[in-house]
Amino acid sequence: LLAAGDIIMDGGNSYYKDDVRRAKLLQEKGIHYIDVGTSGGVWGIERGYCLMIGGPEKVVESLDPIFKTLAPGKGQIEPTPGRENIPGTAEQGYLYCGPAGAGHYVKMIHNGIEYGMMMAYAEGFDILRNSNAESLPEELRYNFDLKNIAEVWRRGSVIGSWLLDLTAGALLEDPDLSSYAGYVEDSGEGRWTVQAAIEA
Repeated sequence: LLAAGDIIMDGGNSYYKDDVRRAKLLQEKGIHYIDVGTSGGVWGIERGYCLMIGGPEKVVESLDPIFKTLAPGKGQIEPTPGRENIPGTAEQGYLYCGPAGAGHYVKMIHNGIEYGMMMAYAEGFDILRNSNAESLPEELRYNFDLKNIAEVWRRGSVIGSWLLDLTAGALLEDPDLSSYAGYVEDSGEGRWTVQAAIEA
């Protein structure tokens, strides 16, 4: 169904080495391949998606209107001090990262960081939840209100994040998190991140 000059855009969380292989195969047919790491979760439809893009630079530039439309834009986020004279699209929420595979590579590392952050929050809240264990001396037992701790951390804390915002909402809705399974299925990106670190 495709002809020379057509473009395939993979906006999923594909393995970057597969992108390199696919781009090479398609290049022989004159078909362009773009890999787009997409972050925004289910809220992306409302907030816009952060996009990390790989592929031939000129082809990516030709698709700029699409990326600009999908990305969140500057919104209310202040630029990082010192970025005033740095050109590019990063502040708009999308970025050309390099040749084939680069977009999904950057997204892979993003997900590895995300999973580490989620695990750190989970471990921290679990310690707080169990701070009243009978194995502790009575004077060192605490009964913490996790929903209020999550909320105070959202207010100026150095560990504030969208993930903490989601955690605070979940704790408010279900203080024991009894409706959550306590695990997430492996989708690959975490393992791929560790493998990339070993290879590098």
